[in-house]
Amino acid sequence: MAINKNSNAFTFTFAILMVIIVGATLSFAAISLKPRQVENAIQKEMISILSSVGVEANRDNASDLFYANIKERITLNHSGEVIANRQGKVDAQDADDPFNIDVQKEYRNPNMKPEDRSYPAYLAEVDGTELVVVPMVGKGLWGPIWGYVALKGDYNTIYGAVFSHKSETPGLGAEISEGFFQEPFEGKQIYDDSGNMVSVDVKKSGDTSSDPHAVDGITGGTITSVGVQEMMRRTFGVYDKYFQSKKANITELR
Repeated sequence: MAINKNSNAFTFTFAILMVIIVGATLSFAAISLKPRQVENAIQKEMISILSSVGVEANRDNASDLFYANIKERITLNHSGEVIANRQGKVDAQDADDPFNIDVQKEYRNPNMKPEDRSYPAYLAEVDGTELVVVPMVGKGLWGPIWGYVALKGDYNTIYGAVFSHKSETPGLGAEISEGFFQEPFEGKQIYDDSGNMVSVDVKKSGDTSSDPHAVDGITGGTITSVGVQEMMRRTFGVYDKYFQSKKANITELR
């Protein structure tokens, strides 16, 4: 029997078959590409973490350099207690691996209180120097901002910092991702002489070169600069108890 290609039944059947075929093809492609997408995301984070400790990496060598320089990954609770730690290869399926904690997602979750969030950190050793890297997230003028800040083994002096953003204004707030903004954080201290956590101020104007607790903000990017300041102060405030305990251990050893 000849098929009537002009009938409604044929058109309807053909449409259904095309939807099934296209859907199956897209699903297969998504499943096939998923492992590579996960690996790319892992490498991207590794590159950012390594950048904060002054190690340049690309997608080809990120994994090797990460495992060579990052010795341990830990997770803290809001009280500064270590609740998980990992060494060796990152397992994308391990929900308790500190590397897999989505700090941005937790921060944006309106139903998750600060005391319910997880706070990862990375213990590194670069050229014989012990470092700790802290991820942080905050809000800029137009959207999320984030970064990694590395501290020296004194848990006070900033070794390096990298920041990025989603939608800040080019030439203004977006400049937080540039070296001229990030480099002045190196050598700044997050504790004052009395041992109080003061973090680092991002000032609108004035010479901050001699101020151990301040850097210059971005001209025309005041709100984003304040966002970086708030992000650092809030994040370091959570890690304060952990830092204090590590500093106390250093003092005892001396």
